[in-house]
Amino acid sequence: MNIAKCKSTNKFTIKGWFFWFKTLLLTILLLNYGTTVVNAAPEALRSDIKIRNIVNTKSISPSVRIVKDPRNNTLYYLKRNGEIYRVNLASSTTTLVYSFNDHKVSETQGIAIGPNGTIYLIGNGNVANDQTKAIIVKGVINSNTGQRIWSVLAKSAAYPKSKTAYDHRFNGVVVSLDGNYIYINSGSRTDHGEVQTAGGLYPNTREVGLTACIIRLPTNGQNLFLANNRATLKSAGYIFAEGIRNTYDMAFAPNGDLFGAENGPDRDMSEELNWLRQGFHYGFPWRIGGTDNPQQYPNYNPANDRLLNPKFGAVTKGYYYNDPTFPPKPNITLTEPIPNFGPDADNYRDPQNGQIKDASFLGQSLSTFTTHRSPLGLVFDTQGAMSPEFNRDGFVLSWTIGDPTGETVAGPFKDASQDLLHLNLTKVGTTNYKLEARRIVQGFSNPIDAEIIGNKIYVLEYGGNQGIWEVTIPAK
Repeated sequence: MNIAKCKSTNKFTIKGWFFWFKTLLLTILLLNYGTTVVNAAPEALRSDIKIRNIVNTKSISPSVRIVKDPRNNTLYYLKRNGEIYRVNLASSTTTLVYSFNDHKVSETQGIAIGPNGTIYLIGNGNVANDQTKAIIVKGVINSNTGQRIWSVLAKSAAYPKSKTAYDHRFNGVVVSLDGNYIYINSGSRTDHGEVQTAGGLYPNTREVGLTACIIRLPTNGQNLFLANNRATLKSAGYIFAEGIRNTYDMAFAPNGDLFGAENGPDRDMSEELNWLRQGFHYGFPWRIGGTDNPQQYPNYNPANDRLLNPKFGAVTKGYYYNDPTFPPKPNITLTEPIPNFGPDADNYRDPQNGQIKDASFLGQSLSTFTTHRSPLGLVFDTQGAMSPEFNRDGFVLSWTIGDPTGETVAGPFKDASQDLLHLNLTKVGTTNYKLEARRIVQGFSNPIDAEIIGNKIYVLEYGGNQGIWEVTIPAK
């Protein structure tokens, strides 16, 4: 991302049980991709990258997020049940500092800390008739006592779940650089825009007003109400971007541009990295992974669709079907994902013959990552603390276990995944970016989130012992 460094090359210088026990493991987040219990230590793919285990966090409730306080670089991690732990990096110990008794939020999926130390917490609750609603709270530091005072920033109206693996709900959150806004991902309730009636409770229902979008809220808000109506949300100024399937992680680059890692559907369509901008539409459900969703077309026949893999739930359950009532594509420009020119994480299945191909080997790009990788834990070297090769660049994790040589698992093909990618981004005029992706660490156990402090990246695992790993990148 040509963002903060002055370079003539225009190099991008900015350079289980996760949701509810009664749902499938982590399916709300990662499309029923399955978990692994591998406990082996991750392995650096370069001799100048060092890895050490800080602590293992496994307990009754899984660990889902890791975050730092930007004032002092203190590290915290979040449990699904709302527990927040502080990490002592020197002693490799953790301390419980907040829980449901403090903030009154359970089923938490997102946490962020603003420049003034305020904690923002994202949770979801179940309500009657198979509906859900979101709650966003903030913990503001009392200048007199130094303690946090918790209050409700916003609550959503109740809206219908689909009762499938694709109820992504409210999850990822990031604070603007000036601390004035938070950006929240509200994921889709469908796999790819199909009808999901929640067992007949909500006939002909696909996405609703509160789903498949990124919401922006003022951090000084109190008890804001988020209606389940897109027009109402827009008139209140709360809709930042649309056409988002599940941008579970967002991060600001050194130049202030906002990026989001997007999880794709059960069809073999690429996972995305997007440059997120206000008022833009990122295609879902009409464009996914840089290609058209074929279900929008009246002649669609899933029996002839070579990108449907029976290893995935949406395929076996018949969610891909001839769909003459699929809503027409909006008459607006749909924004494409960032193209990946490899050499890694860029495999795809040819829709004509079903063969697996390597885009960069063929001199092509991919929009953006190998299908089913589930990119998470997006971070940037905003401080410029890393060596020139990595300086001010991006990094992203990949959750799903893959097959490095074939396609034997319900995950990425000819791609081991569960790794840390280095993203060398370059800005292309004012329209988009392009990137080169390279694997630098492999062998994590379902890595779910990351944080960055100086030239060290801290990776939180969801699988195995739910370790926190310190990955030291060469310093500037």
